[in-house]
Amino acid sequence: MNAGFYIIMAAQFFSSLADNALLVAAIALLMQADAPSWLTPYLKISYVVLAPYVGAFADRLPKGQIMFIANSIKILGCVAMLFGTNPMLAYALVGLGAAAYSPAKYGILTEYLPHRKLVIANGWIEGLTVASILLGTVLGGILIHARTSGVLLSIDLPLVDTAIDTPAEAAIALIVAVYAIAAVFNLHVPITGVAMKPLPTRPVDTIKDFWRCVRHLWRDRLGQISLAVTTLFWGAGATLQFIVIEWARVALGFDLSRAAILQGITAIGIAIGAVLASLWVSLDRSVKVIPLGIAMGVVVIVMIFVHQVWLAVILMVLIGALAGFFVVPMNALLQHRGHHLVGAGRSIAVQNFNENTSILVMIALYSWLLHVGHSIYLVIIAYGLFVAGAMTIVQWWYMRNRRVHAEEIERLLAFARSEVPGKN
Repeated sequence: MNAGFYIIMAAQFFSSLADNALLVAAIALLMQADAPSWLTPYLKISYVVLAPYVGAFADRLPKGQIMFIANSIKILGCVAMLFGTNPMLAYALVGLGAAAYSPAKYGILTEYLPHRKLVIANGWIEGLTVASILLGTVLGGILIHARTSGVLLSIDLPLVDTAIDTPAEAAIALIVAVYAIAAVFNLHVPITGVAMKPLPTRPVDTIKDFWRCVRHLWRDRLGQISLAVTTLFWGAGATLQFIVIEWARVALGFDLSRAAILQGITAIGIAIGAVLASLWVSLDRSVKVIPLGIAMGVVVIVMIFVHQVWLAVILMVLIGALAGFFVVPMNALLQHRGHHLVGAGRSIAVQNFNENTSILVMIALYSWLLHVGHSIYLVIIAYGLFVAGAMTIVQWWYMRNRRVHAEEIERLLAFARSEVPGKN
């Protein structure tokens, strides 16, 4: 990997670090305003609703420019929070920036790197994302802490009235600086030379073009498999975060802060799995990791038998490692097929649309199961069986494709193995 790749990784790390720190600060701001705190679903809705437009936009300009524009929108959202705009509306603006950023940050990998390095690159980006989640959450917590915020609020600029008067506002002001660092790296993201695709002239045409891309990816013999796996994985992964919190409360007697630590341990497992996958799995062999998705569903059910903290820690690392090992190669395969079928930005937008729709549906189903009175243990069993069963169906689907469309599958896998010239 050359310097350009590490610039892309640095831009991604600082932007994601600020995203996760901002989530903590924004929740504190909402609590301060006595407003509802369903911020994460709000952000996910932005991904779903805006997917047709941000995907097309991401293929309209060089990816570095898109990332810079998206980070600038996030900064505008932060500034809006500081100037008293309704926190939900301001966070929706940040969500717009995040929705626009995602197709660019993943899409540039397929434009900049040869196919053979996509799994390695995805291992890097997933590992850095996990690190940014952990460090960003810690950073947000430190910034809103009374001791830290007291120091920040004591800083007084001569002749300048900043209107920053609360710990949450002080934290958001510093987070703007982190976004600015990411924006500086965005300006130095290399231009790949890939031909840009013009935006449709009418908004309705944009939606039609998006659904054309959706159909292309779901009809592709490898694209449909990788899209099915990643859609199921991210829906299941988001739901697992809530399951872990409730399970830790019931089975281990943890409060919210200690349960969040278990989520962090799971994230560490994901990072380990992502790194191992980047070292051991090539792009053309990515479909061979699907059985690990089945194993993850089975291992999750073991949670109902665990009541010791040390066992819980081991189990969370194992679940995370299985998840990271099988999702990174499938992400890389989806990016590879999407880049050649519909364009890098559009394919990531399709992926985001499917994944975040899955997240909203599965979290709603989880909430309903608890609302009607089912125990967390029954929910865990249902969840594990669903994940294992769904991944088994995807495995059967792929094996059927291998039998019925053997020549096409072999051609696509051979293309994934091919050494395509790229900037490496």
